[in-house]
Amino acid sequence: MPTRASSSWFARPVSHWVGPHVLAMLVLALCLGLTYGAWRNAHDVSEQQVQADFDFRVRELMNNIGGRMQTYIQVLHGVQGLYASSREVTRREFHAYLAVQQVDRHFPGIHGIGYLPLVSGGALARHEASVRAEGYPGYAVRPHGQRAWHAPITYLEPLSESNLLAFGYDIWSEPVRRAALEQARDTGQAAMTGKIQLVQDGGNAQAHGFLVVLPVYDNSLPHGSVEQRRAALRAWVFAPFRMADLMAGVGGEASRQLDLEIYDGAQLADAALMFDSLPGTQSAGASATLVARQAISIAGRAWTVRVRAMPGFDGELLARPRLVAMTGVLVSLALALAAWLLAVGRARAQAALLRSSELTGQLEQGQASVLAMAEAAQRSQAMLRSILDSTIDGILVDSIDGRIFTSNRRFRDLWQVPDALDWQADGAALVRHVESQLEQAAPFLGARTHAPHGHRERRDVLHLRDGRVVEQYVRSMQLGNEQARLWTFRDISERSQMERREHTRRQVLEMLATGAPLERVLESVVLSVQADHPAMLCSILLLDENRHRLVLGAAPSLPAFFNLSSHGHDLDTLQGVHGIAVQALREGQRVIVGDLHAAADGHEAMELAWRAQLQSCWAEPVRGGSGKLLGVLMAYHRQPMLPGAAHLARLGEAAHLAGMAIEQAQVALALRAGEARFRSLYDHAPVALWEQDWSAVRAALDALEEAGVRDLGAHFQAHPDALQRLAGLVRIIDANGAALAQVRANEEDQRRGALGLAQNFDDSALPRFGDALLALAGGAHLYECESSFVRLDGAARQNELSLLVMPGHADSLDFVMVSSLDITERKRMNAELLQLATTDFLTGLPNRRHFMAALANEHARLQRELASCASVLMLDIDHFKRVNDEYGHAVGDAVLRHLGALMCQALRKVDVPGRVGGEEFAILLPGTDLAAAAVFAERLRRRVVESSLTTDGGILITITVSIGMAAMAGTDADCDAVLARADEALYRAKRGGRNRIEQNDGGSDGVLSKFMAQ
Repeated sequence: MPTRASSSWFARPVSHWVGPHVLAMLVLALCLGLTYGAWRNAHDVSEQQVQADFDFRVRELMNNIGGRMQTYIQVLHGVQGLYASSREVTRREFHAYLAVQQVDRHFPGIHGIGYLPLVSGGALARHEASVRAEGYPGYAVRPHGQRAWHAPITYLEPLSESNLLAFGYDIWSEPVRRAALEQARDTGQAAMTGKIQLVQDGGNAQAHGFLVVLPVYDNSLPHGSVEQRRAALRAWVFAPFRMADLMAGVGGEASRQLDLEIYDGAQLADAALMFDSLPGTQSAGASATLVARQAISIAGRAWTVRVRAMPGFDGELLARPRLVAMTGVLVSLALALAAWLLAVGRARAQAALLRSSELTGQLEQGQASVLAMAEAAQRSQAMLRSILDSTIDGILVDSIDGRIFTSNRRFRDLWQVPDALDWQADGAALVRHVESQLEQAAPFLGARTHAPHGHRERRDVLHLRDGRVVEQYVRSMQLGNEQARLWTFRDISERSQMERREHTRRQVLEMLATGAPLERVLESVVLSVQADHPAMLCSILLLDENRHRLVLGAAPSLPAFFNLSSHGHDLDTLQGVHGIAVQALREGQRVIVGDLHAAADGHEAMELAWRAQLQSCWAEPVRGGSGKLLGVLMAYHRQPMLPGAAHLARLGEAAHLAGMAIEQAQVALALRAGEARFRSLYDHAPVALWEQDWSAVRAALDALEEAGVRDLGAHFQAHPDALQRLAGLVRIIDANGAALAQVRANEEDQRRGALGLAQNFDDSALPRFGDALLALAGGAHLYECESSFVRLDGAARQNELSLLVMPGHADSLDFVMVSSLDITERKRMNAELLQLATTDFLTGLPNRRHFMAALANEHARLQRELASCASVLMLDIDHFKRVNDEYGHAVGDAVLRHLGALMCQALRKVDVPGRVGGEEFAILLPGTDLAAAAVFAERLRRRVVESSLTTDGGILITITVSIGMAAMAGTDADCDAVLARADEALYRAKRGGRNRIEQNDGGSDGVLSKFMAQ
């Protein structure tokens, strides 16, 4: 009895001990506790998913920005390669190259691609004239002003209306832009400016942008160091970017829920803000927790990127916890209400029905629990399906024996599973469908056969026939009591292509930099393509120098007989599969033959393809930077197939790399030949050339400046020995054959250091050396002068010198090229010719040409100095014809010389005599009026009368002269007017009786007698 009573006591329901309200509250509290646990778990999972989704979007956005900028920099590298492969690129060639690239279509965000030549301040006018001659009459470099260097926008494609605003803009004039130019010049790499306003925007303060520049060097000069790169710099190529255009669509549809801000530099300052996807108050509701700040470096410039999630980014993920909470609360209330109703029912039931009531309550509670579990299971399944379908990876879950449990939407899209395929019922059909899309199915099938166990996972890379690359992960998992496999697939085609392109490009560039043979470089290009597509066999065929034959460049995987059948053969003789390569070369475009069997006209045409077991062929022309055809890249397959977009992109890139390698090899060959020709021309040049080192002189000048010497010219005049000491510091590095012959030296004299600066400037020419030193030290690149030098045999000679400071050596003066020309004989001949051209051979007086030139100079002086005066005298020997007739012309010549001597004795230094005719003479008296001229003329007339001439025969001859005078005025039309007036006065003197002086003062009667013979 006690045992039975105890059992009945414990078997009583809870409602027997507590009231209905208390029971309902307990049920409600318990259910709410369970609901809170479920809500908390769902909330944590949702927040983790939102954070993971946000981090992924940020990484994807950063990769898109970096990838896009790297692509655009590669475009600039292509333009740089165009200049590297050509000594000069015309505007037409530049336009044609960029028209083929279609930059504005394929590369959104680039506002254009331009060319910036490095123009010195002295060459600016010549640069503007050359551009105007090309069809741009209004072209001018702006902003205006005198600067040492200019970098104007000379080429800019496409030359749209907005780009015309930037045409001629001097980028060197603006500090931010100039900093990028200098960085690119010194590093040899791409450089990016800071935040700027593009000239194309016309001063729009709301539009921000930047420039990316690449240097263009003179390939004939080394540029391994900073100094060499500065010396070899020719120009820059650049691309302007507007941030709003560059960022348009960079993040895809997902970026609309993100606020993207890009700052120039490392600080988040308003002044450094370059781009804001949601400007102003649009980003006021941005999340304070979902924020990412990352730094990115592009072309040597750091950007700071801040990304914030906008309302609605979390979407339905954060709504799910609320749904769980609301459902739990409703279920809790329902259960509490049911518990209360059941408790009330039990309390009112009869004692006889107590047991049945308890059973009924338990049954109802069990049903409610089952219903809740079913609802929870349904929600969990829906949540799992939503999560699976929203992932970026393709997911497949199957059993060890191949039964398919589930797959998400991304998996079906990735593998292009048709809707008609019942993959859940027929897992083998799904496997066959996946296998049919793979170039090599072994990794996929191997993962099915040898699945990993435990927590380990297996990774494989799958190559699809359409060129895509998929990363596959397989790991084991437990589904209830059954062992299952979780497959994860991710499309890494773009990442793989970028990695392969970068690896191949770096490898090719390293091989080119180290001077690897062209065959090795081309073989590396071919092997890289075959590594990306194992089912592909490639070869590179080159055009010979005459462009009539094909030469094998690289074909490491094709049979030898197949390669020999095209090597060295004329283009006209190649048919069949090799005829496809000829077709691509002649048409200059890609040729694709998906099925060689179907394309063959006869069995013999494709016999080589049959023997090599090739069934499809693609031909990609290989071009140089200027667009010139260099060869063709051939891709073969053992199965009929057409190329996908990834195949064509890979072939195009490989052809571009091959073109770079071929052109680099040609440039290297031409460079070596050019160096040999230059040395030959230098050694055999007819002009004397001297290579000199003035670096020690430069150091000595710096020491003088540090010692306080400011005026070097005055210092050298006061201390001639200092200039002599500096001349001794010049070193002769090299001299060609003409220079050695000029100073009577040989190569042995050069080797033992017998040559010095005296062979260009001797002691008497040291002032000329000082002038040259001051000019070169002051920044002049070229100085020309005349000097005197000493040959090694001691002979003093005169020479003409041109001193040229080679580019890049203006600061140190360690490379000065001097050309010298011996002008000793030329100066002697010039002096003799000048004497013959200006002097009368008989009297030694200036001839008529020299006298007229002096008269013209004096007339010009009177026009400038109206208060000054001058007079002209015309003299004629009286009865000179009788002297010739009686005594002969020899005596007449003696009389002329006698009169010339008398004239010279009476003249001042400033007076100019001249013989202007047979027996006619003239005298120019600067600064002399007619009264003073009359006194001089009378004194000369008397001296002639009083002086007699005794000939060799003892004959005494006395002569007289008639003189006409006229005043010279600046108002005369020319100098002939005064000669006409003086000549008129002379003839009046001869008509008046000779041996007299007449003057023409311009009066009414014309001539007024002043002096007559007594």
